[in-house]
Amino acid sequence: MKKKIYMAFLMSIALGTVTGCGQNTKPSDTIRAETAKGETMEKNYIEPDTKIQSLEEGLSVVRFEGNYGFDEYLEQGGVSSDNGVVEYLSSALLSNIPKLLMGQSPFGCSTLSVKNAEGGNLFGRNFDWNTCNALIVSSRPEEGYASVSTVNMDFIQAGGLDISSLPDTAQAIIGLYAPLDGMNEKGFAVSVNMIEDSDTIEQDTDKPDITTTTAIRLLLDKAADVEEALELLSQYDLHASMGMMIHLALSDAKGNSVVVEYINNEMVVTETPVVTNFYLAEGEKYGVGTSQSHSRYDILNEALEGQETMTETHVRDALDSVSKDNFGEFESTEWSIVMNQETKELTYYHRENYDQGYTILVE
Repeated sequence: MKKKIYMAFLMSIALGTVTGCGQNTKPSDTIRAETAKGETMEKNYIEPDTKIQSLEEGLSVVRFEGNYGFDEYLEQGGVSSDNGVVEYLSSALLSNIPKLLMGQSPFGCSTLSVKNAEGGNLFGRNFDWNTCNALIVSSRPEEGYASVSTVNMDFIQAGGLDISSLPDTAQAIIGLYAPLDGMNEKGFAVSVNMIEDSDTIEQDTDKPDITTTTAIRLLLDKAADVEEALELLSQYDLHASMGMMIHLALSDAKGNSVVVEYINNEMVVTETPVVTNFYLAEGEKYGVGTSQSHSRYDILNEALEGQETMTETHVRDALDSVSKDNFGEFESTEWSIVMNQETKELTYYHRENYDQGYTILVE
């Protein structure tokens, strides 16, 4: 299996597929109209390709099909650090690339889970960060569920080398091990949100090990719903990527929505439709986090108040209401996603431009 991946990587170099995130190769678009409760919402459908396609500056998309070695990664017991993930990628899969490093900086996020007025469930996600290069990765593994996920490529460094100069296959595989959110073909959605806290997560039992980003990969590949996701997480020791305290927002197509937090290295699950950047578990840690995250939490809960359902447009507008331009900060909301867990579509909005969406189908 590892040889198969490595040979695919060598072929990508031989064929010259070094397009990179900076190349302005626009995919062919299909525009469709969607009507919901009298609203008309245009969707710009994107078909990902194995070559990286630039949607606009700072936002690109790629597709990867086949084996990217994740089952082998789990079978070896996983790893307990970002450096371990890097060593696995460098030695087992991408031995011709320089040593990778994971950057360290805090980020903010907001998520919202709500019933869809048109049936099913919707999950919304904001990723707040400095200006960065985002890569959307559509994947269909040989074993596991198809998914669409998002990675901040600026979190990853390669010995001073610009990641975008690597072959597209290499970038896609790296991205598959560093997702920050996504949805799979079962309509299961996950997002990682940071908590500003000096504590971190370093579980240490006899279980196999995963990091924050490989936990997201695990859930997207293997979990059909929240129940399965929680069972999977309980089987591994989690180690916080980049040393950051985080919690995980999980939502499924049935409308189940929880946050998973790690308090004194113990997993705690709380039902909630809204997650921002403070602890939601009852007890000594409740409320610890940034003051602004409390404001965003209140705004999103007010949007939900008295509404049993929302449309995709409503979720988009709710995400807009808590985007960074409302708070006068140097950061921006680098991407927002409205995930339709019934139709398995993700609509991306980049850098707070909520008039321009890019819709990708999980397939």
